[in-house]
Amino acid sequence: MSKYEFDGSDYENWKPSDFPVGYVCPEGGTSKNCYTGGWRSDRPVWDSEKCTNCMLCWMYCPDSSIEVKDGQMTGIDLFHCKGCGVCVQECKFGALELIPETEAQEKEGE
Repeated sequence: MSKYEFDGSDYENWKPSDFPVGYVCPEGGTSKNCYTGGWRSDRPVWDSEKCTNCMLCWMYCPDSSIEVKDGQMTGIDLFHCKGCGVCVQECKFGALELIPETEAQEKEGE
């Protein structure tokens, strides 16, 4: 079998250079089931009192980490949020702020 033939075995051990152009990942290429929030050094904190539900944070979040139900923001998906701060930058009402992850974890422990 050539390097570019795929029989479904051992692909987990392939390096990026082993995948041919046009390769289709059989299990999907999303991070939906992968915890990516552990990379975060800063955490967005949401103040529901200041939030106007303009949804700019939701629109610009590159990780789709703004949780929404019935057109209203309900929180932040910290399982996927990487703490990039785009939501904070886009919020024109001061409803989101970025704090160090260590500080957020200390507050949770209180």
